Amino acid sequence: QVQLVESGGGLVQAGGSLRLSCAASTNVFSFVNVGWHRQAPGKQRELVAGINSGGTTNYADSVKGRFTISRDSTKNTVHLQMNSLKPEDTAIYYCKALDIWAKNYWGQGTQVTVSS
Repeated sequence: QVQLVESGGGLVQAGGSLRLSCAASTNVFSFVNVGWHRQAPGKQRELVAGINSGGTTNYADSVKGRFTISRDSTKNTVHLQMNSLKPEDTAIYYCKALDIWAKNYWGQGTQVTVSS
């Protein structure tokens, strides 16, 4: 059973930065894609950033130019570098991985709070 564990969330002032990490129990390069999703109170969960097996990345328009997703094969970890944070980035951030059998795995989430 694949396990994903997020870390790195916290409280930061607007304009600050955080780096989220998603540690997988298996090689992150084995996944079809890995994404960071977020869910704010009263809102639907949305995709923030994703990276596929070939290394191609995609981002929500709201975070383009501010967030960067990357993989670290040595640590089986996917990172989300978040810069120029805004209060509207406040949410629980989840890591999701899709394997080659079309099964999704989710982490437990990490809270990000951006104060104005």
